[in-house]
Amino acid sequence: MLIATRARIFVMTPPSRHVLVFGGTGTAGQGAVRGLLRAGHRVTCYVRRADADLPDGVDRRVGSLSEDDLCASAFAGDPFDAVLSCLASRSGSPKDAWAIDHDAHQRILTCAKEMGVETFVLLSAICVQKPQLAFQKAKLAFEDSLASSGLTYSIVRPTAFFKSLSGQVDRLRAGKPFLVFGDGALTACKPISDDDLGDYLARCITDGALQNSVLPIGGPGPAITPLEQGAQLFDALGLTPKYKHVPVAIMDTIIAVLSAGGRLFPKLAEKAEFARTGRYYATESMLVWDPENGRYDAAATPETGSDTLQAFYRNLAETEATVDLGQHAMFQEKSARTSPGARYGTRDSEV
Repeated sequence: MLIATRARIFVMTPPSRHVLVFGGTGTAGQGAVRGLLRAGHRVTCYVRRADADLPDGVDRRVGSLSEDDLCASAFAGDPFDAVLSCLASRSGSPKDAWAIDHDAHQRILTCAKEMGVETFVLLSAICVQKPQLAFQKAKLAFEDSLASSGLTYSIVRPTAFFKSLSGQVDRLRAGKPFLVFGDGALTACKPISDDDLGDYLARCITDGALQNSVLPIGGPGPAITPLEQGAQLFDALGLTPKYKHVPVAIMDTIIAVLSAGGRLFPKLAEKAEFARTGRYYATESMLVWDPENGRYDAAATPETGSDTLQAFYRNLAETEATVDLGQHAMFQEKSARTSPGARYGTRDSEV
């Protein structure tokens, strides 16, 4: 006699964790908070203002990163399972970079260890692979501290964000050309959306395969150049492509002049740093760097998610939306003072 049995299939899901988020009101931070909520985690955000806009269901702690008793104001004795930080300096200036990208993170890490937190997820930037700028060096210094802290860690280095590649929408709508450096193909990236990145960051909380690792990550490929980004944006807006090519040598001259003046005037030294940042993004790809062969490797750059920059552009065009660049706009504005082409590039992340 045959006896049929029905097997039950149990799907094991990671338990919910209580996560303390820093930088949760910035572009990437908002995506991270949404990702954590989708994953079923309990989320608390440490914010500067009591009226900070946070999703329903998110708890808040209000305070400053410079507070002497950061442990009490941020952690308040609660047993958090993990810390996720999307903090980054606003301007990228040396003073700002070391204060936020390094020092503030060091205080958070110290508190996390004192309060018994087991997991720390850090949103870093892929550009730290070839550090030339103050904020890159500050980020790397903290990455080293985190990796040697004894905590379970994930250091996530994303490529360009959709917002940071959308700063020329209003230019094109006004009939102006799309700005590119050189031939427009000097660099490439695999843009990633806020939500795809947020889901990836949330996975780092519980996925052992993503822990105790440095994780470069991009959105779905293939890698695209600035010229191709412009073509997608023109197509989405239904406009005839028109480009303005800016020689990189112009930025070299500007940097030299500002650097010379910066020896006497600190404000010029800061502008020189902004110009160097603009030049970096004009000439360096946001892809995995292959040091052995001295080149960026699109094939070696991991991908996640399904959102595409082209779909993002089409949505902008269809809704006639204006991109709120937030801190991206601040950086672009300052960079633009030193180079007409610097309006193209922005930093990877923001507060």
